[in-house]
Amino acid sequence: EKDEPGEEVWVTYRELLELTCRLGNTLKRQGVKQGDRVTIYMPPCPLAVASMLACARIGAVHAVVFAGFSAESLADRIRD
Repeated sequence: EKDEPGEEVWVTYRELLELTCRLGNTLKRQGVKQGDRVTIYMPPCPLAVASMLACARIGAVHAVVFAGFSAESLADRIRD
């Protein structure tokens, strides 16, 4: 479900796997490797789920921070 009530997006497992693999390959091309730390700052959506799974798939440690945090709170979470 999206932030707006009544707005839903349906994704099959196959679509999620394909998106996860594409994101994982993109992260690897950007230099992210096993053991690296990644902060995901996205609203709740299928792309955010695929991003988390892509990080796990390549062995990168990830933290999820959703919108609504102040700049200072976001910086603290990234440093943590």
